[in-house]
Amino acid sequence: MAHSEQSTDTLSRRGLMFILSSPSGAGKTTISHMLLMADDEIKLSVSATTRPRRSGEVDDIDYHFVSDEQFDAMVDEDDFYEWAHVFGHRYGTPKGRIRTGLKEGQDFLFDIDWQGTQQLYQKDQQDVVSVFILPPSLTELRRRLEARAQDSAEVIDSRMERARGEISHWAEYDYVVINDDVDRCFVKVREILHAERMKRTRQTGLIPFVRELME
Repeated sequence: MAHSEQSTDTLSRRGLMFILSSPSGAGKTTISHMLLMADDEIKLSVSATTRPRRSGEVDDIDYHFVSDEQFDAMVDEDDFYEWAHVFGHRYGTPKGRIRTGLKEGQDFLFDIDWQGTQQLYQKDQQDVVSVFILPPSLTELRRRLEARAQDSAEVIDSRMERARGEISHWAEYDYVVINDDVDRCFVKVREILHAERMKRTRQTGLIPFVRELME
């Protein structure tokens, strides 16, 4: 019996949770936007938050906006992969939609810190791929923060102190990329994503394909 005409490029696969972390100013948000624009097979994980909606934000697109009571209920029901307090509000990643998407081969992009990354690993390590983006130097990181012209010197000092703490967790990630040039960094991050998609353990369609191939 001849094997099916299905292309090996379209074999069923399990999706993955692709994490990008970095200190503020090191480039993860820029790289995330570039990846979402360039790759139709990955979409941003939408977090639930108790933070009030800002002008222009859309519920279920920017965030799932919930009340404190709703968030409490989701925590009690263990409905989060990870959640944390950030600047007086809570943010969390709901499990349900992610797990359904992963089974269907959908990849999800996470822009989270090292603490959120640890929680995801603990809940679903097999589906997690983590990348930590480093600045070329702390001097350059400060220059980028100052170039934004968004924060006071005091706030920048605070961000720099926090950056040192975040950088100390670099060894907990699967991959580490230095962002000395945003375009080169993006190419490396995308190569990581492509390679992880091709891992045998994620290629769920390979088993029936090879069985049919051998008949």
